[in-house]
Amino acid sequence: MDRFDRRHITIEAGTSRPHDEDEWRGVLVLVEAGEIELRCAFGGRRRFRAGAVLWFSGLNLREVHNPGIDPAVIVAVSRTRSTG
Repeated sequence: MDRFDRRHITIEAGTSRPHDEDEWRGVLVLVEAGEIELRCAFGGRRRFRAGAVLWFSGLNLREVHNPGIDPAVIVAVSRTRSTG
């Protein structure tokens, strides 16, 4: 039995993915390929490249944007939820 769930999420070049705080609670994020830009609700921005390890929870994010010319791939790792 795996103790962790992994999701690979691709964000195409020049596009954004709206942030949903509940989706990212308790999730560790690895930028596997490309580059992402975290865009905060009050206008702040910060870029991260492949190899960065982050969390998206509690940052007041608006969206995750790919400012690059290639697809960005992030891996979301979270504990497996018990079903019993």
